[in-house]
Amino acid sequence: MAAAEPAVLALPNSGGVGAGAPSGTVPVLFCFSVFARPLSVPHGAGYELLIQKFLSLYGDQIDRHRKFVVQLFAEEWGQYVDLPKSFAVSERCKVRLVPLQIQLTTLGNLTPSSTVFFCCDMQERFRPAIKYFGDIISVGQRLLQEARILGIPVTVTEQYPKGLGSTVQEIDLTGVKLVLPKTKFSMVLPEVEAALAEIPGVRSVVLFGVETHVCIQQTALELVGRGVEVHIVADATSSRSMMDRMFALERLARTGIIVTTSEAVLLQLVADKDYPKFKEIQNLIKASAPVSGLLSKV
Repeated sequence: MAAAEPAVLALPNSGGVGAGAPSGTVPVLFCFSVFARPLSVPHGAGYELLIQKFLSLYGDQIDRHRKFVVQLFAEEWGQYVDLPKSFAVSERCKVRLVPLQIQLTTLGNLTPSSTVFFCCDMQERFRPAIKYFGDIISVGQRLLQEARILGIPVTVTEQYPKGLGSTVQEIDLTGVKLVLPKTKFSMVLPEVEAALAEIPGVRSVVLFGVETHVCIQQTALELVGRGVEVHIVADATSSRSMMDRMFALERLARTGIIVTTSEAVLLQLVADKDYPKFKEIQNLIKASAPVSGLLSKV
């Protein structure tokens, strides 16, 4: 088989298609994981139709947030080879759907072009209840200043603002891409997913706000499930209970989510003293982040 670009696929959300008419069809063995099921497809069917067949057979077992490659068993090689995009079924064959491996460990590198900031529910009604709320407001504001300097997109959510109020006045929302109300605990709303899809090359989300064990935790886990690397800023996130905060951060770190600090994020994004806007970032960190009980209880 001539070398060709493999078809790496993001799976659609639509359902499967029928088996087709008996005449003008070709038998194909569809393999996924430990399963193998025969099905007939129209002569000349391409990889898009093959994907629909895989969904009709194994849809309840396929994680549609992952990417897959379709492979064809090549008799001449005695093994599976990546299916070229130009492939069309012309004779009896065997194909399999292979999930691309998720990287289990991440380096945690941050670059301005591949990073977005998520500010979660920093609202007025939380002020008296959240531990060290004034400190995380101060650090959160510093992060948003860096986002403006470096041109990093920012999404802000507000949990049930009718009852819990708007984002606190100390947080300057100038230049923020989205400010969204929500009732869901996670920030991963349809509008947020659409906004992420419009930004090419997004790899990392820097996440901060409240509460660590509820909205921050659920947002982080949902993003990781979608293949996004998450950096939680420990000195810019808190809860009503320090025990809840501590165990949430420990749990999230064990899942591969990066628990970091605001200064580490600021300097990692510029990476070099010769970076054009390093002086502006340096001015942000001349005064250290507040020394509070947060850092002794990570």
